Amino acid sequence: MAASDSVDVSGWLDEHLAAASPDLLRVMIKQFAEALMNAEVDAVCGAGYRERSDVRVNSRNGYRLRDWDTRAGSIELAIPKLRSGSYFPEWLLERRRRA
Repeated sequence: MAASDSVDVSGWLDEHLAAASPDLLRVMIKQFAEALMNAEVDAVCGAGYRERSDVRVNSRNGYRLRDWDTRAGSIELAIPKLRSGSYFPEWLLERRRRA
């Protein structure tokens, strides 16, 4: 493929997201947010989901469902629970805004 034939990835993505339904954007946000939470919980626990490790300090105990209001609409997230202590993603909380 010649340099003039290269694909503008940013433009292609913008074009397809603009043509897509809001449901696609919500699904993408949900998957990204849940992957981010899972990575954070893996770090807190000291091991991944169903992974055995000598350095494990905690383990998961299911999920709790919470609605997250975004500009793309309301998204139901599965937030991981821990056996001891608690986990809640700080980035999920919006800072209070002055009117």
